[in-house]
Amino acid sequence: MKKYLSIITVTLFLLALNACQKGEINSLNTPVVGGIITDPSRSDLFNLVTGAESGMRNSLSTYLDGTGIIGREIYRFSGAEPRYTTDLLGGGSKLLDNNTFYITNPWSARYQVARQCFILLDAINNTRTEVASDVQKKAFTGFAKTLIGYQLLLNLNMTNTNGVRIPVPNGATLGPVITNPAVVMDSILKFLDEGKADLTGSEVIFPLSDGFLGFKNAAGLIKFNRAIAARVYTYQQKWDNALSALNESFFDLNGPLNNGVYHAFSTNGGDLANTMYLPPNGNGEIRVAHPSFATNIIAGDDRITKTSLRTSSASQSGLTGNRDVIVWTSLNAPISIIRNEELILIYAEAKMQKNAIPDATVAINRIRTAHNLPVYSGPPTLAALITELLYNRRYSLFMEGHRWIDVRRYNLLGTLPKDRPDDDVWPRYPLPQSENNI
Repeated sequence: MKKYLSIITVTLFLLALNACQKGEINSLNTPVVGGIITDPSRSDLFNLVTGAESGMRNSLSTYLDGTGIIGREIYRFSGAEPRYTTDLLGGGSKLLDNNTFYITNPWSARYQVARQCFILLDAINNTRTEVASDVQKKAFTGFAKTLIGYQLLLNLNMTNTNGVRIPVPNGATLGPVITNPAVVMDSILKFLDEGKADLTGSEVIFPLSDGFLGFKNAAGLIKFNRAIAARVYTYQQKWDNALSALNESFFDLNGPLNNGVYHAFSTNGGDLANTMYLPPNGNGEIRVAHPSFATNIIAGDDRITKTSLRTSSASQSGLTGNRDVIVWTSLNAPISIIRNEELILIYAEAKMQKNAIPDATVAINRIRTAHNLPVYSGPPTLAALITELLYNRRYSLFMEGHRWIDVRRYNLLGTLPKDRPDDDVWPRYPLPQSENNI
């Protein structure tokens, strides 16, 4: 992302000020932060936006690997990091550690983005009208609130009933750990709803990466906001709300499945490369599909091409895989935030849960036929359609961070395979130790 090069000094300084897992800025009275908040230039505002977008990529690979391993989508073999095949799979007597990289890194990265968004909100409150008009300010605040809601959702996905803290404005008293996911999701939706309200009637003047291509104006950002809201409503089982949000999003039953919003990466100096890409048939650092990926897929399903057969199997700690993950084809490849394919599956799920079986079947068939499968011919019952839905979510959204959450919300964690006698399927990550120290 070429735009990141111009803001790297300010962004890294802001993030370096963070000493806790929640991304608090130790002092808002430093020359850099204080100047941005009290009398920001347009360039300052642009830097804060770009830094927040860039920050969403930090430790994303750790999040996707962790949820993918626990959800039995992949094995991650690493000569440098054995905990991918021990802690995360419960190997032997291993438990999830509340003070190690697979929880602390993605956890803190998400709160760092939220903190930068609150700095942006503070800055906008003090922005002169000659720097940004009122309608232009609304776009900044709408974007910031949208990102806060989305980042909080990812942390909730990890810890679930172990809780999260709701991000608060600079200077506000930190709230308690909230262990009721429904309460947290209401807070997420509050951020999203306020973001949508601010984006409505706004004018976007700030730059975004090409991961937001097609969504860089106010109308596009509202569609992105509502797509994330539809995901949250689905987790809440609020089907009417999910359908309403879809109608305001970029959902298109007959549109391109890959249309959506992405994290952009590049190998340009000073930028971040996509570390989810590992060369096929590699050694040392390997990401292979769980054997059940190929075993359970329907013959002819072209989603098998998200993996490739290795020339020789890879093994570590008593685990073996023979298909490399090739969802990402280079260090410059984007990573999906949310795509139309997910929105079609949300539509199908909401419709089947509302007993609108014909509508749900049409949506399921849109996915099946797009992936070289015949139309659905199973029983027109809710139970059968849920099984079909979860099959398609598994393969359509492979390694996009959904499988573990999906089986958890349908109380199907017990159906995930345990490949060694003493392995476990974890229902949630522990709350990071830093949160318990407050």
